[in-house]
Amino acid sequence: MPSVPSVPLNNGVTIPQLGFGTFQIPPDETCETTVAALEAGYRHIDTAQMYGNEKEVGQAVRESGLDRADVFVTSKLDNGAHAPDEALRAFDRSLEKLGFDYLDLFLIHWPLPGGPGDYVETWKTLEEIYRSGRAKAIGVSNFQENHLRRLLDSSTVVPAVNQIEVHPYLTQEPLRAFGVEHDIAMEAWSPIAQGKVLSDPTITRIAERVGRTPAQVVLRWHLQRGDIVFPKSVTLKRIQDNIAVFDFELSEGDIGEIAALNRDERTGPDPDTFNG
Repeated sequence: MPSVPSVPLNNGVTIPQLGFGTFQIPPDETCETTVAALEAGYRHIDTAQMYGNEKEVGQAVRESGLDRADVFVTSKLDNGAHAPDEALRAFDRSLEKLGFDYLDLFLIHWPLPGGPGDYVETWKTLEEIYRSGRAKAIGVSNFQENHLRRLLDSSTVVPAVNQIEVHPYLTQEPLRAFGVEHDIAMEAWSPIAQGKVLSDPTITRIAERVGRTPAQVVLRWHLQRGDIVFPKSVTLKRIQDNIAVFDFELSEGDIGEIAALNRDERTGPDPDTFNG
């Protein structure tokens, strides 16, 4: 079984660097696929309130037979729950659906600039949850540098992570550098750009040379640059392939060639304008 390295967060909590994403997995498929991921060696599961499958993620952890403490589980606040009282109730609902008494990591899903609520006020509620011990770490998702600066200027707890869209066509180097400066770990969602990068000639050439699939090459690129990544699949073979990336390395030249593919091209919404 693969041994996945862990990354220390800024509060001392450690997170497995590679996990299993559950975005767009229907609830009736979530338990089975998540159990398969846990059996394949994953110990980090990423879900969210808006995914609608928290209950099934919790069920999978229990059905796996693993101790709760051995599985790192993240969830995220729904966009309609930014008001402080509602954020607290939404967190309670997540714990109830999951069947847990704590979360390893809880995130604000989107900053929603100009939208309902104010993410700085929402963050204060997450700080309250963190101080209660019911979330071992707290962070944000889809925050740009301007959002992070405002948050850091207005709060006492530095986000442990910023979960953002990252892939070879959107390398996010400036935002990554800001995170390094402030000890905010970078998590990469859409790590293969919804499959768009898998047919890129640079990636297919490297994959052929190292004898791996294009997806494995891209995931290895993420890992070697320090990203925390959680690919999603409902196919058992791909679930297994996606974690079989710790027995080879890319050269510095490979890393540079892949990074040079950056186009600042998103597959998802722009956090500066998206309001849910």
